[in-house]
Amino acid sequence: MDAVTTAETFAHIRIVMGMVISLGLARLLNGLAGIVQHPQSVRIYAVHLGWVAFMFLFLVHFWWWEHRLHAMPVIEFAAFLFLIVFCAQFFFLCALLFPTSMQDYNGYEHYFLSRRSWFFGFLAGLLVTDIADTMLKGWDYFLSLGREYPIRTAIYILLSLIAMATANRRYHAAFVIFALLYQIYWIFRVYDILT
Repeated sequence: MDAVTTAETFAHIRIVMGMVISLGLARLLNGLAGIVQHPQSVRIYAVHLGWVAFMFLFLVHFWWWEHRLHAMPVIEFAAFLFLIVFCAQFFFLCALLFPTSMQDYNGYEHYFLSRRSWFFGFLAGLLVTDIADTMLKGWDYFLSLGREYPIRTAIYILLSLIAMATANRRYHAAFVIFALLYQIYWIFRVYDILT
């Protein structure tokens, strides 16, 4: 078998990852378009829309973040498979936010709270996977993010585990506001936009 350059492998991985990420973005955008097209068909829920916004930001940030893969000296099949599973987790979270049918629910609040264990369980799993993905880019890169990165991730995981267990609407509202604001801050901070 001929040797494949890292650049060729990286281009291939980006195409496959882009397809999966595009499906997640499409799911979010189609869901939002459905709300706009049929505003009276299903009652909206601000917390649900907050998580839609969070996932949109997280997906876009993830796609930008993965550009760091080009620095890896070798990309093996195991890393490729890992990255596709990572992308699939994003898609699954987007699919959980907008199910194919709402006929069993009386609105997005009822739906979201009844599926919170799935959503926040997958979110916690995604965050654990994110740590592994960051380490895949190298220990130096992981360290370059500072202590804030593992602390931030641990807090998100802990808050997600609590969200799985509670249906308290105030908690869910506070969590999504915190998650959105911190995600915006994190993006601006990591890419030195704030400095």
